[in-house]
Amino acid sequence: MTWTFSERAQKLTSSAIREILKVTERPEVISFAGGLPSPATFPVERLRAACADVLTAAPSPALQYGPTEGYMPLREWVAARYNVGVNNVLITTGSQQGLDLLGKVLIDVGSRVLVETPTYLGALQAFSLSEPQFVSVPSDDDGLLPGSLTPQLTNGARLLYCLPNFQNPTGRRMPVERRRELTRIAAQAGLLLIEDDPYGALAYRGEQLPTLHSMHPEGVVHMGSFSKVLTPGLRVGYVIAPEGLHRKLVQAKQAADLHTPSFTQRIVHETIKDGFLDEHIPKIRALYADQCHAMLEALSRHFPAGVEWNQPAGGMFIWVKLPPHLDGMALLDEAIAENVAFVPGAPFFANEPQKNTLRLSFVTVPKEKIEAGIARLGRILTRACGA
Repeated sequence: MTWTFSERAQKLTSSAIREILKVTERPEVISFAGGLPSPATFPVERLRAACADVLTAAPSPALQYGPTEGYMPLREWVAARYNVGVNNVLITTGSQQGLDLLGKVLIDVGSRVLVETPTYLGALQAFSLSEPQFVSVPSDDDGLLPGSLTPQLTNGARLLYCLPNFQNPTGRRMPVERRRELTRIAAQAGLLLIEDDPYGALAYRGEQLPTLHSMHPEGVVHMGSFSKVLTPGLRVGYVIAPEGLHRKLVQAKQAADLHTPSFTQRIVHETIKDGFLDEHIPKIRALYADQCHAMLEALSRHFPAGVEWNQPAGGMFIWVKLPPHLDGMALLDEAIAENVAFVPGAPFFANEPQKNTLRLSFVTVPKEKIEAGIARLGRILTRACGA
């Protein structure tokens, strides 16, 4: 049978990362490709007890339809955490749904959408459904450059999307002074900021930095998730938005899935309501810091001269820059043949991809396998640099 797809569906593409993950399911492959949290951080016993408590105390509402805005006690928890009104909080089915909803309510065909260079591939996918014109904002090792947001760049732009904390894919974090400058310029320009923050709690050293939302609440949409600090399988995230925008997001969510599952929302709330995250997150930080250190040490031993990488202070990723003549995508097949995987950097660029880049994730790989996998990659890169 021949299917007639919509023009929008015909423009859909698969995630480069998801396609790579299919290959890395083989047990012999050492994969630095997935942006997955470590299963070692999943509080299984705590979640099992929460499931039992939810089904014992309130089985009917837990298994019934619920309000689109989300389970009220969970919304109140998020509101208290961020010092916002509960009417600003929408619970979403993972933060990816938040991106999808924001694209639907804010972007028309041809709308100008500003993004970092590079940026999160999942956001590019979500927003692409609305067929915007992506504009890449110049960025450096500390994130996007606020000074580049000239009136010519911001005029007519619907939004600017950014990840200030340990960005996916680069692992970089925006300094406080740059955050202040960004929110000041955005306020002057009337530019809406979308602050995606799944990694902000995962700082290895120093304090958490203030959110963009705390600096400019009327002009920033803040997105968060329980995927990286609890478990991704429950698919529970949240969006904090000004009330007028919040209402439109609720309407879009009604059309998408009615509401995030009542059961998983209640499990999350039952798990975290008594301060559990404040005990649990430091354990995640310690584990990831140890694995990050192991990878940085291995990179310094095995990667050839001419290859550069950053040293993140948190999160899950290390960003690697290869000599200009090398192509990360072209090297991937050779790496897979030697049972090691990474994500080429090119798909993370909205425009003019830098092909001589790649992303490494260290959090799901034991330290002994980090050493072995980086050694394999080092040999591949040494041959490629020599050639």
